[in-house]
Amino acid sequence: MLKLKLHHIGLCVDNIERHRPIYTAVGYAERTDVIHDPAQTAYVQFFLLSGADHYLELVAPDGPESKLARAVKKNQLLNHLCYAVSDVAETCRSLETAGWRLISEPEPAVAFEGRSIAWIASPDMLIVELVEAGPPGSL
Repeated sequence: MLKLKLHHIGLCVDNIERHRPIYTAVGYAERTDVIHDPAQTAYVQFFLLSGADHYLELVAPDGPESKLARAVKKNQLLNHLCYAVSDVAETCRSLETAGWRLISEPEPAVAFEGRSIAWIASPDMLIVELVEAGPPGSL
């Protein structure tokens, strides 16, 4: 049985600074500064709602060639769900056995202090990010 814990909901926006007030107005607090992740061709910022056990991530393309540029053009606000797992590679293998499709192999991520992430799609095309669970208090 897989142990998945919702880590964050990723929303794809054209500009984090422009969208930030929409979420802070309803109580989301900035948990990080804006982080540039060149491997993901993105800028990201994490927010936390008081009492919530998961984050909200605003993610924006870092340029016209970004992997996110098409999603922004199509106004696809909900970009992905992210689950924290103890072993990203093992979870990917288990999900592939269940019919999920690996999008990208595990690799270190800037936003998570070098912990591994991977991208995988469910059979009905839900995009899921898997992140290696961090120590208590980490993002």
